[in-house]
Amino acid sequence: MNKHICVGAIAGAFGVRGEAKIKCFTDDPAAVGDYGPLHTEDGKREFKLKLTRPIKGGYAARLSGVETREDAEALKGTRLYADRSALPEPDEEEFYYADLLGLRIESIDGTVLGKIKAVQDFGAGDVIEYTPAGGGESQYLPFTRAVIPTVDVAGGRVVADPPIEDADE
Repeated sequence: MNKHICVGAIAGAFGVRGEAKIKCFTDDPAAVGDYGPLHTEDGKREFKLKLTRPIKGGYAARLSGVETREDAEALKGTRLYADRSALPEPDEEEFYYADLLGLRIESIDGTVLGKIKAVQDFGAGDVIEYTPAGGGESQYLPFTRAVIPTVDVAGGRVVADPPIEDADE
């Protein structure tokens, strides 16, 4: 299991006094700052985060070590990670998306389709991106219970029931 979970990202500067726009990936967006100091993916920078107000698409926040608009703008795109130990344990039948990365994805008949590369959201709902077992370009499946009826993190797999493609469509 991953020791670090991505809980947000810096979406740019907000205002002229060094605040940053934070896009939150937590169940409760206002809780993004509750998980202790957050750090970059490589662990080289750490930030204490204080949310200042809700804004469209997230929150404005003060980050330790970020004093100017230019400082905040330079961090645009930086993902913010919390130590897994600071986060609540997921309930039964819940999981962190980070725990799905690298899991085997197989069809309902047991055929291995590939390995999960990412969980994406392109605006129309979450999709699972996976690398096919035989190689080639990434494939995508809607991350819905109808298409992904089983998520078995402990067993290292998810089961997919992909929609049948119609050659006429």
